Amino acid sequence: MGFDATVVRAQFPILDQQVNGKPLVYLDSAASAQKPQMVLDTMSSAYSQTYANVHRGLHYLSEASTDAYEAVRGKVAHLIGARSEKEIVFTSGATMALNLIAHCYGNTNLGEGDEVLISVADHHANIVPWHLLGGRVGSKTVAAPVDADGSFNMEQFKAHITPRTKIISVPHVSNVLGTVFPIAAIAALAHENGAICIVDGCQGVTHLPVNVTDLGCDFYVFSGHKLYGPSGIGVCWGRSEIWAGLPPFLGGGDMIDDVKTDRSTYAEPPLRFEAGTPPIVECIGLGAAVDFVQQIGMANLRDHEMDMLRYGHQRLASVQGLNFIGMAADKSGVISFTLDAAHPHDISTLIDQDGVAIRAGHHCAQPLMKFYGLGSTARASVGVYTQESDFDVLAEALEKVNRIFG
Repeated sequence: MGFDATVVRAQFPILDQQVNGKPLVYLDSAASAQKPQMVLDTMSSAYSQTYANVHRGLHYLSEASTDAYEAVRGKVAHLIGARSEKEIVFTSGATMALNLIAHCYGNTNLGEGDEVLISVADHHANIVPWHLLGGRVGSKTVAAPVDADGSFNMEQFKAHITPRTKIISVPHVSNVLGTVFPIAAIAALAHENGAICIVDGCQGVTHLPVNVTDLGCDFYVFSGHKLYGPSGIGVCWGRSEIWAGLPPFLGGGDMIDDVKTDRSTYAEPPLRFEAGTPPIVECIGLGAAVDFVQQIGMANLRDHEMDMLRYGHQRLASVQGLNFIGMAADKSGVISFTLDAAHPHDISTLIDQDGVAIRAGHHCAQPLMKFYGLGSTARASVGVYTQESDFDVLAEALEKVNRIFG
């Protein structure tokens, strides 16, 4: 269907309010996106009409809840181009998904001196699990730099591959720079060197059409709350042939085949990796969020957000003393910046008085901040509901900051 920004924005009730007496301008979608009415209604209905625990009940409510929960695997598989819904493992979020991979794959396949190659632009969720893996098996984490403008540099990246590289794990889109990483080329490079490719897709699946089969990666993870769905639910997609050979991450109910007092056998994937009562209603809410973006069309969503990014860069460029961080030719989602007159934390606090919500800090990307010699940046991020006037209000608020500190 066509994209009507006014109609789409009207589906987000939280945006129709005032903050400090001013209309809310929400430019913090990279941290967490707002939720459309259809997601809120779906979750309310799931709690009020069909809620029960899934998989183990034979009564109507349990069967209805199980059907709604399991249907989401197919929706997610279709969204990201997976070969089978059985490749979709539900987690609490991308952080848990990356830790799951680090434990299940890393503990089994890496040893002393093996290497995990990441980017200096990675989120902490794609750094710390590899440090923890190193503490368990003796592996090392190696980070490749980006160019000064935030662009991905393939030659620099290749230079960091060694015969000990077993995992290459990168973001699809940097949450600070907005840089879109060439995943298909990186995945091919990983396989040429006997490694697997893992993708942190939190900022990718939200802004770009994604097909994991075409990308050629081995794992792709993302969080529901950045895709207009609820928090507490995430996705870990992996190739079925890899899942089949991995041990469980957590033990408990629902992930078993047979349990005796002295030993257990485990269910086939994906249930093998989903111990305990899952986030049932959150998963059903994620399914509604997938329906929402599918109805809009990821290509339409992408085009709208790119229009907003272009306008945002143009409008903010007129603000005195503003410095953009991350100007790669291929970018998405975010505009990070500093302002000569004020610290990012002061900027965020002051412009909140005008109803403007942005993020300020290191954005869980301290290695990247250190790479640029910064302690923090301010970050405005776009969503399907962003409009040009949001950046007009932001620019005017930043000029007020300049006047206050000037």
